[in-house]
Amino acid sequence: MEAKRICIYPKDVQRITGKSERYGRTLLTQIKQHYQKEDHQLVSIDEFCQYTGLKAEQVHPLIFG
Repeated sequence: MEAKRICIYPKDVQRITGKSERYGRTLLTQIKQHYQKEDHQLVSIDEFCQYTGLKAEQVHPLIFG
């Protein structure tokens, strides 16, 4: 079984939202600020879903195929 990752990247945000990768980077920065994370810390898929109001079951297929 392939291990599934728990962090989200700008390219994933691009796939989910249909917007640019730059928008994805900006959104992830906003999420980091919201959760008071440091620059080196990653954003989890769950944090992304909570912040955007999207359901994990909708997001997972777009990331993992």
